[in-house]
Amino acid sequence: MSAETLFRIQLVLGYVAWLLCFRAYLWPRLQAMDRFDAQRAIAALHSFRFFGLVFILPGVVGAGLPADFATFAAYGDFATGVLAMLALLTARNRPLFWSLAVAFNVVGVVDLIVDYYNATRDGLPAIAGQLGATYAIPILYVPLLMITHVAAFYFLLRPQSSEEANHHASKISQQEIQI
Repeated sequence: MSAETLFRIQLVLGYVAWLLCFRAYLWPRLQAMDRFDAQRAIAALHSFRFFGLVFILPGVVGAGLPADFATFAAYGDFATGVLAMLALLTARNRPLFWSLAVAFNVVGVVDLIVDYYNATRDGLPAIAGQLGATYAIPILYVPLLMITHVAAFYFLLRPQSSEEANHHASKISQQEIQI
């Protein structure tokens, strides 16, 4: 079996496995949370995307890994990770948090889509061995990232329930009393 066929099969199965896991274990828990807590959980996962800088680390990836793919993937992941961390750090300032949540999700999903485009254009599946130690990232990690971006957009676009609004208002009142 060719490297390209193996890569494509594993990528598809990565999505299948994560969708099954997400549907059975993660989605029910995220839906039980209010929008803010669900978005924070998703941001926590994406805060580790700084690790994408490994795509430009000599010795970890092969010399034949297309530079334009590696560079965009590395810095797109890095930017997404930093934005997710900033969202988490600003959780007490809800308007800023929500702005950063939108930013990390938009930057993150654009990064993944452009990475797929660049990988296809550059014939990456046929030379997947050039990914070296990073081979696991597109097979095991990227599917979860894309799935959680879709979930994040669902929570961003879903109207806030009256229960969530009342809960948020009571938290603000409690904070004002403490001050």
